[in-house]
Amino acid sequence: MINMVNQPLLINGIEIDNRVVFQPMEGCDGNSDGSIGELTHRRYMRFAESGAGIIWFEAVAVTPEGRANPRQLYISDVTKESFSNLISEMKARAIELYGKAPIIIAQLTHSGRYARPIDVPAPIVAYRNSIWEAGREGQNYTIATDEYLDTISSKYAVASTLACEVGFDGVDVKCCHGYLFNEFLSAYNREGNYGGSFENRTRLYFDAVSAVKANMPEGKILTTRLNISDCFPYGYGWGVNKDGSVNLDETKLIMDKLADQGVEMINFSIGNPYVIPHINRPHNGITPESPATALNRIYNATAELQAYRPSMKIVSSALTYLGEKCMEYAGEMLDKRVCQLVGFGRMTFAYPSFYQDFKNNGFLDKKKCCICCSKCTELMRAGSVSGCPIRDKDTYLPLYMSKVMKK
Repeated sequence: MINMVNQPLLINGIEIDNRVVFQPMEGCDGNSDGSIGELTHRRYMRFAESGAGIIWFEAVAVTPEGRANPRQLYISDVTKESFSNLISEMKARAIELYGKAPIIIAQLTHSGRYARPIDVPAPIVAYRNSIWEAGREGQNYTIATDEYLDTISSKYAVASTLACEVGFDGVDVKCCHGYLFNEFLSAYNREGNYGGSFENRTRLYFDAVSAVKANMPEGKILTTRLNISDCFPYGYGWGVNKDGSVNLDETKLIMDKLADQGVEMINFSIGNPYVIPHINRPHNGITPESPATALNRIYNATAELQAYRPSMKIVSSALTYLGEKCMEYAGEMLDKRVCQLVGFGRMTFAYPSFYQDFKNNGFLDKKKCCICCSKCTELMRAGSVSGCPIRDKDTYLPLYMSKVMKK
């Protein structure tokens, strides 16, 4: 199984050195203008030393009002030099250690209802959703007009051009976790050009995909992180039956259209971490369902979608929960063709050298693994930078004590 993890893979003619993907995990540690911050630099240089085949950069906003927090990364003419410097350093360090640089993907986003930028009082939403807004009933929201939405694809085009200029090897048009594009997939009752029919609900997403493709130079990878399903009741979420179970019919239609656009790799996720985090980030707290149920749901859906499009390079998710056994499980998924790449999120915060340890020793050090305590998320929700207070305690435990415990 370890040989399958280490096996190279071609994506759009570019060779990936192995099947390990560092998933996009927001550190909320950029500077106020969206440039790379000190902790951002530290984190990604640790990732560069990991040996992972793909480093999937965290969400990078394409417009100021789409930033999820005042420290979210934002690519622009002002900030592009900071991105360029970091990516150059990352690739140089990986080449120094391993003779080859990882593939680095830019995840472009508009955070929609979860945007919390400076001086923008009302986040932009596709429609009002009582389930997604539970606990936030007092929050003001602005329902996006069709005229505003008509401008979004051009912003993705500009951002993707900058991303390629600064050295990213590919661009992800993000469509998951309740952010703007994902929310529009469930805009069944919205009127106008962006709601109702499948064509209208996917219009915003595919307009951005097309705009990014048109502005990407040859030799770059066009990809997406896409929700398999929102796992909410029908009418409040995408990819579900009326009883709330997963329905992959429209997901497969999207895969077909992405294939027509030349997309060879899809990074699948599931659920909405703001409302039901146990769905895509199984953890060791009290949850409405067992972690095994969540893992099986993702496993089965990913397997069905990989079988539907065998030539697509599908990235799995939610592997961190298995701790020191996660690499064996990942190898089994690859061996059984459940997916073609294996993605790790929280583990990268806690144990960025896990892949090299497994490659060199055949096992992971349990004392370094993520324990799925969700403290990294607690930091983020408290308005702080995010990291692992347990395994990277010198840097993040003082922040956890001051930002979370004192509250």
